[in-house]
Amino acid sequence: MSMPNQLLAHYLAAPDGFDEMLDAAKAPRTHWRAMLDHLAHEAPAIMRQRQELVQRQVRENGVSYNVAADAHGRQRPWDLNVLPLIVPHEEWSGIEAAVIQRATLLNKILGDVYGKQEMLREGLLPSALIDGHAGFLRPCHGMRHHDDVALHFYAVDLARAPDGRWWVMADRTQAPFGAGYALENRAIIAPTFPDLLRELKVRPLTSFFRTMHDSLVHWGRLCAAGGDAPAPLREGEAPLIVLLTPGPRTASYYEQAYLARYLGLPLVEGGDLTVRDGVVYLKTLAGLHRVHVIMRRVDDESCDPLELQSSLLGVAGLTQAAMRGNVLVANSLGSSLLESGALLGFLPALSKRLLDEALRMPSVATWWCGEEAALETVIGKLDRLVIKPGFSQLPQAAVFGQDLDGAARVALIARLRANPNNYIAQELVRLSQAPVWKDGAAPGLQARAVGLRVFACATPNGYVVMPGGLTRVATGPDARVLTMQMGGASKDTWVQARSRVEVHRLQKRSITSADLVREDSNLSSRVAENLLWFGRHAERCDNIARLLRVALNFLFNVRFDQRGAEWPTVEALCIWFGLIDAERKPAPAGHGEGAGQASAIFTDAELESALLLAVVSPNVPGLARQQQQLHRIAGLLHERFSVDNWRALNRMVQPASASGERPSQSGVMTILDDATAALMTLAGFAFDGMTRDLGWRFMSLGRRLERLQFQSLVLQRALAMDENGNLEWLLELSDSIVTYRARYRTQPEWLPVLDLLLLDETNPRSILFQLNGILGTVARIAQTQGACGADTLASLKDELVALDPGADLNHGNTMLSGLLQRIGQASAALSEQISVQFFSYTDNGRQRNRSS
Repeated sequence: MSMPNQLLAHYLAAPDGFDEMLDAAKAPRTHWRAMLDHLAHEAPAIMRQRQELVQRQVRENGVSYNVAADAHGRQRPWDLNVLPLIVPHEEWSGIEAAVIQRATLLNKILGDVYGKQEMLREGLLPSALIDGHAGFLRPCHGMRHHDDVALHFYAVDLARAPDGRWWVMADRTQAPFGAGYALENRAIIAPTFPDLLRELKVRPLTSFFRTMHDSLVHWGRLCAAGGDAPAPLREGEAPLIVLLTPGPRTASYYEQAYLARYLGLPLVEGGDLTVRDGVVYLKTLAGLHRVHVIMRRVDDESCDPLELQSSLLGVAGLTQAAMRGNVLVANSLGSSLLESGALLGFLPALSKRLLDEALRMPSVATWWCGEEAALETVIGKLDRLVIKPGFSQLPQAAVFGQDLDGAARVALIARLRANPNNYIAQELVRLSQAPVWKDGAAPGLQARAVGLRVFACATPNGYVVMPGGLTRVATGPDARVLTMQMGGASKDTWVQARSRVEVHRLQKRSITSADLVREDSNLSSRVAENLLWFGRHAERCDNIARLLRVALNFLFNVRFDQRGAEWPTVEALCIWFGLIDAERKPAPAGHGEGAGQASAIFTDAELESALLLAVVSPNVPGLARQQQQLHRIAGLLHERFSVDNWRALNRMVQPASASGERPSQSGVMTILDDATAALMTLAGFAFDGMTRDLGWRFMSLGRRLERLQFQSLVLQRALAMDENGNLEWLLELSDSIVTYRARYRTQPEWLPVLDLLLLDETNPRSILFQLNGILGTVARIAQTQGACGADTLASLKDELVALDPGADLNHGNTMLSGLLQRIGQASAALSEQISVQFFSYTDNGRQRNRSS
């Protein structure tokens, strides 16, 4: 076979390790030949294009993983390499069987430890390993489990030793992450190699997630029918399943939002849930909706501040609700106990006792220092071991014995002897390596250490394994550990299938006409508030971008001595919105107050410098900062937006806030034009791509309120400027210049301009259009949620409509300016009323309980 020499020129197969692509003779393994044949007939430029496409998709989709080492808490784009890890079917069959066995075993151990504790009485588990474990939650002893399943989701970290055998490095049983990233990896990589996916018979991942969802629905029905507060579901009615997240600051928040969107689950935080009489409810705008299943990503000890550990992340009373069988928590509270590395050495005997069979896949050699003989063994062979904390709650970092000098070695041994129960030691395994694509001056394939995280979910009929997984890649050629927290990369995992792919599905109930849903009844107050503020921030971005474009057009294209009476008003608006800091340069002596004095305070160079900075720097008020605010609030709504919506948002945010450096005149106008176009695209998604449900109404309300306040202020300032000022800037700022020219074909005059911007109910930028939209939306919300005090705004609308264009729409009408001021004040008061009524949850007459 001809090899792509230019790609393999820098690929160094490890002489004493296992290579996933090449065998001991440096020949391609059978399952890699199709890929290498494919690459052999392509130029390196094609692979570079593929990798660039992958990186662009990651950025535009907003895929991220927060790195703990980043002091600023910034989101790091997910690092996905274009080349997959390929696993042949024969090998995967062994992995799959071993993972199913291991998940079954751990589930039985968990049930026993929190139940009869026979393993402790028989001495198969040391009591110090359980009773001394901070993860053993005594309030959860005796927890009820439907179908005897406590471990609903399971992940296991595998590594291949130099002899080619797979070994278990760690079990993930509390709230294992990564399955969503594996699904996203496939969605991004699949379009880059569509022919190879078919040729290699790569198994799809979607059936695993359908099985996961169907199983939760099954157990949710049992919770609704069982427990001590049963409220049976109607025929065909689905139980309410939610995904509980610690919030946007958690490392894998993107994945949690992605899974919630993919599975169709509400993404909730602890404050969105409440426990009443031992039943968990979701706090929604429509009242309290009973929750049947909680798919959690919150750590054990933080799930219940009442019975476990004080935390704002959990739900007070959740432990008792689960104990009474009124809600299923997946995984069961207390499951972090199984993540202890100290347990690994006891699993072979436990497998014999509980399953009557030997472990199919061994764990890496592990010693728990709490046993005296094991401690002495560890000290004797310290140079070949890695010392780790025995319990996941302990903060110690891993220590490589071979790195220690004399004093450090003595200190470590002293710590081991002082608190032996807190430590385990594991054999240092040289990880297998796989090819990654590396771009640069010499593009090609390079070898990196890899590990594989495999996922399983419980069903009423046993465990099912995802036909793939999350392949993790070391950061460099000499890395000894794999960790996403320190910036590691990932790969798609291709599991080859036989001729026919087996699909595991539970029997699915049919949806009848009685079950049809046309409104989001599970909209939480927090999500509704975020949607409203997303609408407001999107409109603020648009307002600021348009104002900056109008102001910079003056500076770039009109000489100072040729600017008309309108320029001081434009400049004053820039000062009002903080785009120019008036306090940085005090007015010289002899100058009076008012908008018209701004030009005497600042030179053109100073104005240009300030406005350019306002476009690109997030450190000052302006477009870049406002875009960051929009992106932040959108991040709280990740599961509510489509991928296309996110792409538009990311394309808008990144260019303007990338560096903060001052661009050229043409460059800054391009940024403003692109931002305005992207915001129009976002508006299109909102008004043409979202169902007109309650969430959409709050987002629309936010947009309308923000636009109304902005337009009211702008028109007030315009009415205060010199009567002879040119009004084109006002029409440009209000995105109405094209309409005006098409209608009047003359220079702007006060009467038609004010009519267009005040009373034309067909103009999306007019005051009347905003009032109609706000009052109509409030009326729709009031049909189900109660009136929210828009009477003042309705009265002001009546005053506006009663204006006589011939008599009232003129520059000198102070009554008109006062009306605009009152409209702005009333819209701000309505916004405050909405916040108090809908987003500050209290037990008032409007709220009501619903059993399902």
